[in-house]
Amino acid sequence: MAFQRHGVSTPKILAVDFANGFFLLEDFGRQLLHAELLAGSVAEERSPARLSAANYYQLAESVLLDIQAVEPNPKVFFAYDAQRLQLEMDLFADWFVGQLLGIQLDDQERGMLSKLFSRLIESALEQPQVVVHRDYHSRNLMLLDDGALGVIDFQDAVVGPITYDLVSLLKDCYLRLPREQVISRALNYKKRLETDLLMVPVSDDQFMRWFDLIGLQRHIKVLGIFARLSLRDGKQAYLKDLPLVIRYTLETAQGDAAGHAFYSWFIERIGPLLPEQSWYSDWRSAGDNHR
Repeated sequence: MAFQRHGVSTPKILAVDFANGFFLLEDFGRQLLHAELLAGSVAEERSPARLSAANYYQLAESVLLDIQAVEPNPKVFFAYDAQRLQLEMDLFADWFVGQLLGIQLDDQERGMLSKLFSRLIESALEQPQVVVHRDYHSRNLMLLDDGALGVIDFQDAVVGPITYDLVSLLKDCYLRLPREQVISRALNYKKRLETDLLMVPVSDDQFMRWFDLIGLQRHIKVLGIFARLSLRDGKQAYLKDLPLVIRYTLETAQGDAAGHAFYSWFIERIGPLLPEQSWYSDWRSAGDNHR
């Protein structure tokens, strides 16, 4: 039976060996939400109701509301502050641009990135700050036998921007929703936040700007992380997910004044090198086969 606190189901800790750094955790099985979202419904033997993908997103958003209602105790959760946000985005230049593509950035290019990163940090810090799972997506949510969603991989939780986990869910690095669905779900979630008094009401435009800019921060970071996972850790499978992350990154950068210079630079400087990569597929259609 899953351990549940604050309405969130997580694996029960069965035993701990602090000296050697081991935990024995409850087995949550292998039924990732990811597979059900791709399929659009759950098998009848697990749920006669045959939940749709929309129902699962609704359930995942409800769990996220419970997470964000947790007290953001600084003794438990580090702050997702400017330094942490900056270090994450620095992975892009170091690992994706430098190590994976072999590009050496000049001072002008680094200045352009620094200006963009500063704007993204500013946007992140002006948002309401809540508990952030930090990797809240379909591969970290498990379908449990009782119909609940179990949450895993929460060890890096912090206190940070209220839209961060929502971006992780709705602009998932492993599957893509159409933009109109993303906007609809994001604004519906905003209403739920306001109804539950987790956020002072703001305009839809302001909320979506926060959402898109923290998404740009996240996906720039992920480009660096996926490159590092491949080059440093030998996890080559992550490379095939880079085109979708590139799509998210460029679509957001192109549509926002803060990202225009980055978008143009990426298309001109990075774009010509991408087709040479063994993992590459056209980023403009990446994720379309997931729908």
